[in-house]
Formats: sequence, structure tokens, C-alpha cells
Amino acid sequence: MSTDCYQSPLSERYASKEMQYIFSPDMKFRTWRRLWVALAETEKELGLPITQEQIDELKSHQDDINYEVAKAREKEVRHDVMSHVYAYGQQCPKAKGIIHLGATSCYVGDNTDIIVMAEALKLVRKKLVNVIAELAKFADTYKAQPTLAFTHFQPAQPTTVGKRATLWLQEFLMDLEDLTYVLGSLKLLGSKGTTGTQASFLELFEGDQETIDKIDPMIAEKMGFSSCYPVSGQTYSRKVDTRVLNVLAGIGASAHKMSNDIRLLQHLKEVEEPFEKSQIGSSAMAYKRNPMRSERIASLSRYVMVDALNPAITSATQWFERTLDDSANKRLSVPEGFLAVDGILDLCLNVVDGLVVYPKVIEKRLMSELPFMATENIMMDAVKAGGDRQELHERIRELSMEAGRNVKVNGLENNLLELIAADPAFNLSLEDLKKAMDPTRYVGRSREQVEAFLSQMVEPVLQANRDVIGMKAEINV
Repeated sequence: MSTDCYQSPLSERYASKEMQYIFSPDMKFRTWRRLWVALAETEKELGLPITQEQIDELKSHQDDINYEVAKAREKEVRHDVMSHVYAYGQQCPKAKGIIHLGATSCYVGDNTDIIVMAEALKLVRKKLVNVIAELAKFADTYKAQPTLAFTHFQPAQPTTVGKRATLWLQEFLMDLEDLTYVLGSLKLLGSKGTTGTQASFLELFEGDQETIDKIDPMIAEKMGFSSCYPVSGQTYSRKVDTRVLNVLAGIGASAHKMSNDIRLLQHLKEVEEPFEKSQIGSSAMAYKRNPMRSERIASLSRYVMVDALNPAITSATQWFERTLDDSANKRLSVPEGFLAVDGILDLCLNVVDGLVVYPKVIEKRLMSELPFMATENIMMDAVKAGGDRQELHERIRELSMEAGRNVKVNGLENNLLELIAADPAFNLSLEDLKKAMDPTRYVGRSREQVEAFLSQMVEPVLQANRDVIGMKAEINV
């Protein structure tokens, strides 16, 4: 590793080797050559004087790229595409004259960008499905574990640990739907020339409109796509990048929400992310167990959500058939958005796979607040025992205030049940009151909702993607 120049943390610390390869120069330039082969084959099949010998020569050097020749040539001509056309031609002297025939730079540049984004989305989709699978296991395991719910981070009517996890799951399922739609909608640019008019092919094929109409569909099929965008300027619409990055930003938002909840739960000592045996939580405070994985999820997610502005602004500011102010921004914003999301999903998978739940702590906190939440049931029981509903409501209000003062001002335990038992208006014993303290009476349909959600919404997704489930994530540093 070089120590005297900047290294991107996305490559050094966060993104997987698999995602890094998708955005590597090797992937890019091999795809360029595949596209040149596809173009030459298409032109040959449609009647241009290109021989099978030339095609075979191109194919024989498709993957052994002579990078040094291309690099040296680019220093002379200052044009990356023409440098690689030259380098390819050096290896393929018989085919040199027909490489890139009728095409413009965006033929290889933009089509490759679409192909790379499609491959990257497939990897993101695979990892997202695995996060969903692990969360589904967690939700099912803890579907009946009562826990204190929070609104405004204030104690609220109980839920279950598993039900809370379904809230995270549902957002990831929305992201999966969006991703699947956008991935399925991607099309190639095709080969449309300098301003999208295919004027060069009109010349090559001597005005044969019917033949020219076949070029894009044939190229798309050879490259594994169903079609090309029907119209374009020199480039595919930069709106496509906006749609793709918005999907990534959505995943970031979902992951951020989940990681925030886990960080708060770890503060409460109810749920913890994995903590390795020799992991150090703080350089000064040896006892600390910081939720560093969840914090990293939040940190990277914020980056991705803000990064989504880049292609939106780029798309909005393109002039007419094209300007080049998209290029530098696009080289940064698209790959780095994917690398960051790749790291986020690895972290999510690692965290969810190793979440530790502490039922005793959960129960203790819930029981400390449950008397307040049980007051409506207590009031109904007291009415059945002969009490006046309106009078009892006022007494419960007063006693609740007194119990609240005992907890917050005096630092005592919640003694609301004792106060109610001592009040003759209720005609209920402490034993009677404690019977009302079963947490399962207050979680509503949490368990049933989890079971229905998992069986109806999650399981079909997992079944449809069972061939990719089972990933594990290694976390760096």
C-alpha cells in the first residue's frame, strides 16, 4: 500500500473487492472491447465489408489489454477512447481499420456506464436480499418478546422486539422494489452518433433506414440487454443516473434509521451490535462498548443521501445534446455512491447477523413503566368492582402524578400500584393489581402482525431469491 498519497477510504476500509472490481479500469476497458466486438459483428451481419477473420482477431485480444500502449498514446493525443482504439488496433492489425466504425466516444463510454451500473445494482440487490433474510430471522425469533415502545423517545404502549424489526424490514423491502424496478428499466444507449441522429450510419448503409433500425436492438441483445433508449443526444439521459443514485440513497436512509434505533437501544442496554472478544471500545475508557458498526452505517448513509444530489444537478444542467461538465462529477458520484452502499450493506448484514438481545433488561424497563400504561385496564376492573368511572379517572391522574414525582424527583421506584392498592376508592388489592401487569396483555397484535408480514410479504421475496441467500460479511477495521 502506498503511504505517500491519498487512498480512498471507500476502497481501503469499506467496500468489498467484488464491488471495487465492477468499477475498476479492467472492467471498464474489457467492456469497451466487448462493445467494439458487438458493433463489428452487428455491422458485418448487416452487410458491411467486415470479415470473420477480423472479428476473430478482435475476440482473441478482447481481454489481454495492452495498457502501456494505451497510456503512452493518451499522452500524445489526450483522448482516452482513441488511445484505446489505437492500442486495440496494435494487437489486431487486420481489424484495425474497422474498430469503432461509425461510433462516437459515448458508444463505449455511456454503454459501459450502463452495463457497470447494472452489474453494481445486481450486487447491491444480492446483499440487500441477505440483509432482509437476516432481519426476517431476527423478527421471527423475537416476535413475542414484549418491549417498551417509544414515541418521541418517550415511553409508549408496548410492542415486541420482533415487531420493531419489521419496521426496519418494511423499508428495506421498499428499497428492493425500487431497485428491482430501476434495474429492470435500464437500457443501453446503443450507437447513435455525435448528436443522437445516427447520421454516420445513414452514410455507412447508404440511407437504408430498415437496416439502420436493426443496429441498436442487435447490439443490445449481444450485450445482454432487452433494448436501447429510443432517443438520445450524444449521451444517454443523465436522468438515468439520478434514478439509480436515488435507489442507493433510499437504501442509505433505511439503513440509517435502523442503525440509529440500534444505537439508542445499545445505550439502553436492551440490544447490542456484535462486539468482538478483543475489540477496544475506547482508548481511554476500557469498559466501553461503542456501537461503532451502527455509527459507521449512519456515517456512510449520510454520504450516500447527499451524493444523490450530484446526478440530479448534473441531469438538470446538461445543455442540449450534451456538455462535458457531467464527466468529472459522474466519475466520482456514481462509483462512490455504489462503493459506500456496498459497505453499508456489509455492515448491516454483519450487525443484524450478530445482534444480542437482553430480555431481562428489556423486561425491567418495561415493568418500570407498565403501571402507567395499565391504568385504563385497572380503572375498568375497579368499575366492575363497584367504582365510579369519573371519580376513578381523577384519582388515577392524581396518583400517577405522585408516582411520577417519586420516580423523577426522589429517584424511587414506580410505586403507582401500591398507591392504588392503598386507595379505598378502587377496592383492589395489590395482588389483584399485579395480575394486570402481564406485558403480553399490552402488545396488541404485535406477534400476529409479525407472522402475517413475514409469511405474506417477506417469505415470497426470500423464496424468489433463495439462490443468493447465505452471505456473510467481513468488516474491516
